[in-house]
Amino acid sequence: MQDRKHTIRLGWLGLMVISSVLLLSGAKNDVTPATTAFKGNQCDDPALTPAQRSGCKIWFLATAGNARFHTYVLPQRLPVLLDWYRVLNSRERNDRFGAWGMINDPECCTPGKLGCPRKKLEETFGMDYCPGDDELLKFVGKQGYRDPACDFQDAPASGDDPHKGQRESSCGLEFGTSSGAMGIRKFPNPRFNLEQWRKLNGGDLSSWKGFEAEVKPDVFHSKLRDGSVEPPFYFGMSCGACHIAFDPLNPPKDPNNPKPENIKGVVGNQYTNITAVMSSGESTNSPMFRIFNYVRSGTVDTSGFPHDYNGNPGTPNAIINMNKRPTFPDEEITKWFKTDHCAAGADEKACWCEPGRNNKCWERRTKKATDPMDPNDPIMHILKGSEDSIGALEAVQRVYLNIGSCSETCWENHLTNFFVLDPTQRGFGQTPVNIGQCRRECPNFRAVEDRLPDIAAFLFAQRPTDLWAARGLKSRDELTKQLDQEYGPDSVKRGQEVFADNCAACHSSQKPDASGSFRNVDFLAADANGERIDFLSNDRSLPAVSNVGTNRGRALHSNHMKGYVWEEYGSETMRNRAPDPKDPDPSDGGRGYYRPASLLGLWATAPYMHNNAIGPEVCGKPVNKKNDFYSSPYVDAADKPIKNPPPCWPFDPTVAGRYKLFKASVAELLTPPEKRPRKVTLLNEDIVIEAGPKVFDPVGKKYLQLRMVIPKGTPQDEVGNLLYKQLIIDMVLGKTDFEGLKAKLKDEASAKEVAGMLDEFLANINTPINVVQKHGALIRKYYMTNTDFVDNGGHAFGTDLSDRDKKALTAYLATF
Repeated sequence: MQDRKHTIRLGWLGLMVISSVLLLSGAKNDVTPATTAFKGNQCDDPALTPAQRSGCKIWFLATAGNARFHTYVLPQRLPVLLDWYRVLNSRERNDRFGAWGMINDPECCTPGKLGCPRKKLEETFGMDYCPGDDELLKFVGKQGYRDPACDFQDAPASGDDPHKGQRESSCGLEFGTSSGAMGIRKFPNPRFNLEQWRKLNGGDLSSWKGFEAEVKPDVFHSKLRDGSVEPPFYFGMSCGACHIAFDPLNPPKDPNNPKPENIKGVVGNQYTNITAVMSSGESTNSPMFRIFNYVRSGTVDTSGFPHDYNGNPGTPNAIINMNKRPTFPDEEITKWFKTDHCAAGADEKACWCEPGRNNKCWERRTKKATDPMDPNDPIMHILKGSEDSIGALEAVQRVYLNIGSCSETCWENHLTNFFVLDPTQRGFGQTPVNIGQCRRECPNFRAVEDRLPDIAAFLFAQRPTDLWAARGLKSRDELTKQLDQEYGPDSVKRGQEVFADNCAACHSSQKPDASGSFRNVDFLAADANGERIDFLSNDRSLPAVSNVGTNRGRALHSNHMKGYVWEEYGSETMRNRAPDPKDPDPSDGGRGYYRPASLLGLWATAPYMHNNAIGPEVCGKPVNKKNDFYSSPYVDAADKPIKNPPPCWPFDPTVAGRYKLFKASVAELLTPPEKRPRKVTLLNEDIVIEAGPKVFDPVGKKYLQLRMVIPKGTPQDEVGNLLYKQLIIDMVLGKTDFEGLKAKLKDEASAKEVAGMLDEFLANINTPINVVQKHGALIRKYYMTNTDFVDNGGHAFGTDLSDRDKKALTAYLATF
């Protein structure tokens, strides 16, 4: 209990004061880096406290019930097909990293391989064999499986916990067993019918070929959409699916066969193709595939499921040095707080006590800007645009919802349905998730929520990875000597000055002196516990266009706005941010901002920016070319693909490979935007949309169906960012109530243009994109969330430095 309080409570407030004192009293910057000494699973490291160990296992293993989402809700409600066999089949275990960016679980094996306990793929239905599968396989097609999470050992609760350690059953964490890929968990399907499955797959139990087979009509694509066929397993996802990665300090010799000590839980997987995983059952020319899978390796569109018609790629955050992360106690938030009582007759929407518990209650209230911040749940700016801003614990909880937990009980009906065009119908647009309702009705929500302090204990214990340690050097001084040899004498020293003058105003959590200079700040200083004092970001919100200038897609996502799905996870302060006057796209409701990224461990995390677009393109080059999703984004000034584009760089998690990518990416970052190789993500094949019933043509003696084609070469964002529902409504309004449309658009000429577009769409029903492009100016003004299609523009800071200073800055950044 004491070590837990040191990690959490002291981390929030006390360490901020202690850090300042230590800095003034001669803090050191040559400290022991993140350890790599323990040879085994990170969660079993004896150096972890009980709370940290508990939180680590939840982070790595807990799906909190989202296997049902990926099995039923995703294909039936959204609807997107996910082909787990294509992703996880054991025959392609050694191609899994290259294709999907997934990290193979070192404890799993391919049946029949030397040393694997199972000898035939038929025994595991073609999947990896993993610890715990002997028990799990007994319950494929049967009821009664006891999830390993039911035997989870909780850490002792804090003595000041208002709920006195009362926790929801750990069964609700739902661990299952490993799928063979880190972060993806496997569960037995009790509805599975062995004989039906055998017949479907031609008697071959080692493959899912019949389940994957294409079927007619084409709109269904494959048996994956056939709800009458149940596969042998459900698959769920833990937070680690995107955040577990190779340890930069101790990378594997063979990425396909890592050892447990090569894997860490919070680095952030810069190779993940998780969006391709989520749409792996779709045809590559289908609209659903393009909605979910158009982002780069190492990024994920967090608005993929709660879709808001805005391309929103973001890298999984490296979660390090959270104790030093800036907090914002003056933000106004409305949230649920722990309490030990509710007033008699209290409305459950304002205060609720869990039935059958002893005063385990929650109260919803507003913390004003002048009210003190809860020291056990500090307010931080977690997402790229500072959106998760009511508390660090709630930011973790929301991730579980976003990856499918409690989907049927509390959030799937708040999502947009792509096919609902009537604004009076549910699913036309988003509505806010109700946290109180989730808590009351979903045991999985409570199972995670009751253990959030332990997850935080693990996350807040993580440290950055230093290049000097990765190279096996004795100290940072030795690294400085190497860098000065590479970049020129005294490059690191000069680089610190360049950084102080050009970067620290955004990329330092320390304060300048009275004159505003950062020249005397030691950005590498650490406290007595070995924690770096500087988070290397002030985490303050900056206007995406006026200040940063990078592709603004991620900043313009609307999910935390009033009336949208994650409204209750955003602060009122965030939503009250002023629109960016230089942003041509809608930036009201708090959207349109970025926070500066932390530069801790920068050498290990290239390429850069929220979308991994500044720096060389990276790719996995899988052996199975059907699973190669790389498409060159390099274009000319007219946004047409260039001939002989630069090749993508193969995934390379080695120390040397990371450093080489760092150098190339920083070089592009310090190149003026107009001189960088231009990148625009284009469709690399036609998108085909078939809609409506088939009608028999007696003359041609064939069935006819409405078929729309969006041609290859169209900018992906021109399709994904189109507010097509609003456009359809306005075109109809132009025919039924022109004066109403004119008043809405506040421009008669625009209203006439919109009204006339309906006839044009009907005349070009098979090629609607032609109409969109013809009226591009109008569409961009009224019916697009983001009109910035260039992936790697902006962030011109430092681009006017001399070549000498650019080299010096690069050398200094390598020490972070």
